[in-house]
Amino acid sequence: MQDVLVLGAGKIGALISGLLAESGDYRVQLADSKPGAAAEVANAHGLDTISAFELDAGNKEVLTAHVREHKPSAVVSGLPYFCNVDVAQVARDEGLHYFDLTEDVAVTEAVRELSAGAKTVFAPQCGLAPGFISIAANELIQHFDSLQSVKLRVGALPQHPNNVLKYSLTWSTDGVINEYGNLCKSIVDGAEVDVMPLEGLEEIEIDGKLYEAFNTSGGLGSLGETYRDRVSNMNYKTIRYPGHCEQMRLLMNGLKLNHDRDTLKRILENSVPQTLQDVVIIYAAVTGRQDGELREENYVNSVYPAKVAGRLWSAIQITTAAGICSVLDIVLSEPTKYAGFVAQEQFCLADILDNRFGQHYAQGGTNLASSELVARGETGTQRAGAGE
Repeated sequence: MQDVLVLGAGKIGALISGLLAESGDYRVQLADSKPGAAAEVANAHGLDTISAFELDAGNKEVLTAHVREHKPSAVVSGLPYFCNVDVAQVARDEGLHYFDLTEDVAVTEAVRELSAGAKTVFAPQCGLAPGFISIAANELIQHFDSLQSVKLRVGALPQHPNNVLKYSLTWSTDGVINEYGNLCKSIVDGAEVDVMPLEGLEEIEIDGKLYEAFNTSGGLGSLGETYRDRVSNMNYKTIRYPGHCEQMRLLMNGLKLNHDRDTLKRILENSVPQTLQDVVIIYAAVTGRQDGELREENYVNSVYPAKVAGRLWSAIQITTAAGICSVLDIVLSEPTKYAGFVAQEQFCLADILDNRFGQHYAQGGTNLASSELVARGETGTQRAGAGE
């Protein structure tokens, strides 16, 4: 068994720790700075392969001391994006493999710089978008002789929207605000450019249902850099229900809350509910030449909440945790295959889907399981106090 340090016992860290520990191949050290947070998750899982720690990972000295005492082979950061550079630095200094979920472009570049010459793996952006969407799009790209356009679209949406934003907080509020407020990398007419968030609004129809999509930051990951000399147009947009973008423009731009993100975070967390009844929509479209003809191929999937280890987990928890766990599993099972900075598109879609964790991306899911479990009051708990 290999020892893995998971930092952050929030929505995603809770499932990452459970998936790894239940596999039988990993001992998980789950750490969080909030008193009791990691213990609540560990108690809910009820596994002797998860150990809980109260740890301020933002303090490099404290994190280094933990690593030297408990000797994990890898660290997984489920922390807010602004914590990740210090974690990566400790991983570099102590010879650990490093994985994170960041969507932040500047953080990823800092991790890339830290990884130079490393014998261990530094794999940021291992979640859903960036992450799995880049792996899916890269697979389609391989089917073409030449490329014209690559479109990446992802959305984590409530199944039953009933507020003015038509949205629920399904993951990190800091992450949502960051992607709505920062410049977005795109390729336009063969040139890498920065485009404005919340712009580029378009309609998109998937399986007969109408959505909107608009520019958000970070979702393109390193795919643009990998293919900038081969593609004319490439962009990433977030999928939402129609009308959401207009409301967010009012908050972010009209009321200037992009410049007062702490206030915006308080507003969202006090007014927008969380839910386990969500759906994650994954859409990649590649256009180019095949056998001399202009063609398009698509990867389209809708992932719904599922019962894992006797409890209901949201679709965004499942897709994000499955992404990082499958990448970690592939890397640690072939430790000599990868080293240094590893982009998501270096992983093969078939390998991810065949992986025991990546199988959570299987096609054909429905909302029936989550609806029935909620109606019966049988969703279970993702956190438990001592003795529960």
